[in-house]
Amino acid sequence: MTPERPRGVGAFPLPVEPAAPPPSERAPLYAALDLGTNSCRMLVARPAGAGFEVVDSFSKTVQLGAGLEATGRLGSGAIARTLAALRICQRKLDRHRVGRMRLVATEACRRARNSRDFIRLVRRETGLRLDVIAPEEEARLAVVSCASLVSPRTEQLLVVDIGGGSTELVWIDLSPVPPEARMAALMRLHAGFEPHPDTVSPARVVDWISVPLGVATLRDQFRDVDDDAARFALMSWHFEEQLADFSPYAREQAREGFQIIGTSGTITTVAATFLGLKRYDRSRVDGLRMTSDQIDRVIREYLVLGPEGRRSDPRIGRDRHTLIMSGAAILQALLRVWPTDRMSVADRGLREGLLYAQMSRDGLIRPAPG
Repeated sequence: MTPERPRGVGAFPLPVEPAAPPPSERAPLYAALDLGTNSCRMLVARPAGAGFEVVDSFSKTVQLGAGLEATGRLGSGAIARTLAALRICQRKLDRHRVGRMRLVATEACRRARNSRDFIRLVRRETGLRLDVIAPEEEARLAVVSCASLVSPRTEQLLVVDIGGGSTELVWIDLSPVPPEARMAALMRLHAGFEPHPDTVSPARVVDWISVPLGVATLRDQFRDVDDDAARFALMSWHFEEQLADFSPYAREQAREGFQIIGTSGTITTVAATFLGLKRYDRSRVDGLRMTSDQIDRVIREYLVLGPEGRRSDPRIGRDRHTLIMSGAAILQALLRVWPTDRMSVADRGLREGLLYAQMSRDGLIRPAPG
């Protein structure tokens, strides 16, 4: 079966496409930095109509959470790698003279006992002020970044963000919202999961959860299991056990009108593997709709390849090969327990949500209806 691309994705080109007319060179620059358990990523962008235009970007695997499962602390090597990446970000921010920015850290800094010392060190060494955000804000921003990928036919939406140290899931009831207003209703969630007071038929967040397991932490918990296939199965079952109290999992949902959107390096890597991309192409991956059978075939292929085969496979990449099976275990668990045979792939996430939230608060971008 050929993968589908979304139709009528809407008028919020979050990542790179500037809306007409082109943005003014005098438009203010904004930055968003996401320091996760595995990666440090930053975008610099300017408002452009109903979206924004990316001016500069940065992404580096820093493995900030390496050893955190065992020690409860951020290690000296991880801190050194992260500081080196943050110095590059600081130079980019200075060069572009960015006026507004939001620089956040997530699960590794939420959990580490020496997190406050690390944040102070970053401030002293780079001048950057990192804000350790709560899981709810991380979940809200993931929803905002994916809003333009929601199908007009969707009534029940599950947004999944698989990170390095945690996985956020948000279930949203869109059935009371007219199809043409759903994207705007989702974007308003950047202000909070409570209903917006000015909205007659708001998107209703039925439930959300932040599971303290991501691709790095789940891998580390099962590192001592030698057999590749057994380790994968154990990781998937263990992740599923963490979902027992999550509302959509606890009760049966209808397939019709149900959509899952997944955002993470795992999901985009699975999509790139399915498409046979030896060089990553965001324009082909973002918005792709894959069936559960297509995803399952890719995961089975990863298992057949084994650790050595995955290490040398150009579709997976050197930065991802040690994490792809823990991410695939999470992905398989999600598809096993929810009533859908398709997933929409989102190459977007926390950084895009941070940019939208800042620009929206300043009144510089507004989602167009429909």
